[in-house]
Amino acid sequence: MKPQTPPTPGPVPQIPAVPEVFINRIFAIKTTSKQERTVADNILKAIDTKATDVKVTAIIVPNELQGYVLVETPEKLNRIEQLVELIAHARSVIKGETNLAEVGHFLIPKPVVAGIDEGTIVELIAGPFKGEKAVVKRVDSVKEEITVELYESVVPIPITIRGDNVRVVEKFSDR
Repeated sequence: MKPQTPPTPGPVPQIPAVPEVFINRIFAIKTTSKQERTVADNILKAIDTKATDVKVTAIIVPNELQGYVLVETPEKLNRIEQLVELIAHARSVIKGETNLAEVGHFLIPKPVVAGIDEGTIVELIAGPFKGEKAVVKRVDSVKEEITVELYESVVPIPITIRGDNVRVVEKFSDR
């Protein structure tokens, strides 16, 4: 019996590279102050009405980044600059691009009670005690509620309210 020779290998199939067109980039668009939401709405409107053929995957308007709108797109910088020229209150595109790892923290919601600790003085901005100042006695970050006692009350009555119904007036600090 003759030993079989292995077949000669043919050309090795190559994994196709992802075309540059499909790689999404994230660009920061500088806007007029306090017009970030308007710029995002205007970009969406321009795309919906076919005023532009620029492809946009996502628009991010983070509260922490005032004066900027982040746009995820497969387009190049010059195409985004053309889009900005069409949009009211959009000023310019910041040179360079970023990736999801750098802006991902904007996508994670922060707890409403973040930054509020026991002893912090807050002002109630909603409810029957609106405008009153209170001292935080307990923070429940799971339910996003805080228990406060009114600052100028003769009898301390604990009131439990949602964390978004207060504004921090003075942080507690060890003196």
